[in-house]
Amino acid sequence: MDVPYPRLLVSRFADCFRFYAAVLPPLTGAGLDKGAPDGPYANWEAEDDRTVLVLFDRGAMASVLGTGTLPAAPGPAQDAAMLVLRVPDVDKALALCLESGGVLVLGATDRPEWGPGLRTAHLRDPEGYLIELQSYS
Repeated sequence: MDVPYPRLLVSRFADCFRFYAAVLPPLTGAGLDKGAPDGPYANWEAEDDRTVLVLFDRGAMASVLGTGTLPAAPGPAQDAAMLVLRVPDVDKALALCLESGGVLVLGATDRPEWGPGLRTAHLRDPEGYLIELQSYS
């Protein structure tokens, strides 16, 4: 498994993009790898190609998960963040997570529109935090 990295789901994408574009290079040495202020996706990587931070439009993620009708405020709400785990095999990792108490949100799905060879699954941990399992073939 690769090292986990944070992916922040944001409503104010352009504002967050500008903030992280300004602070990540001097604070972490990470440079913008993909994305632009108009979103819906941007990521910053360290010199060793390690992802430091990803921004993803909250509405775009909500649309995939089917949570777009929920408010983005406390209570039942759209997710503000998720833990992304890159794994060798999404299907096997999902099975293990579900056997260990995870709750399925969206089963394993190929996502070529997000990246060549990308496969993802989404689940919640026992506390309800969103997790994305991903692999590239």
